[in-house]
Amino acid sequence: PQLPHGHMALPSFWKVVEDALQQSGAQLHTFCQAFETVTPSLGTQPLTPAEERKVLSLVSKHGPDKLYQVTSNISGSKDLDLTLLRGQVVALLQSMDTKGNTSRWLVDAGGPRGFVPAAKLRPY
Repeated sequence: PQLPHGHMALPSFWKVVEDALQQSGAQLHTFCQAFETVTPSLGTQPLTPAEERKVLSLVSKHGPDKLYQVTSNISGSKDLDLTLLRGQVVALLQSMDTKGNTSRWLVDAGGPRGFVPAAKLRPY
């Protein structure tokens, strides 16, 4: 059986292959971007009854506008850092640490209080 491009000169054949690969790469890139925009809304994990009670107590203590959800696991490395799991809900106490660093926030995790990277929190 003859290949559809079998009659082409080699440089032209490679150009066709290259164009096809570039087009596929562009489509894959578009797909990945679309997937990333859809996933966060699916990423909200259902809360356990214990987590729900904690959220209710945080709301009553701090108000609903102070609640944030952890977007990925956090393992605290410094003193006063919290270690939290993705999906946990915390209340914002201060949007900076003791040195005024705004990339680390002081949060109440429903008992323990400590610092977490602000980039790993999103409004709940």
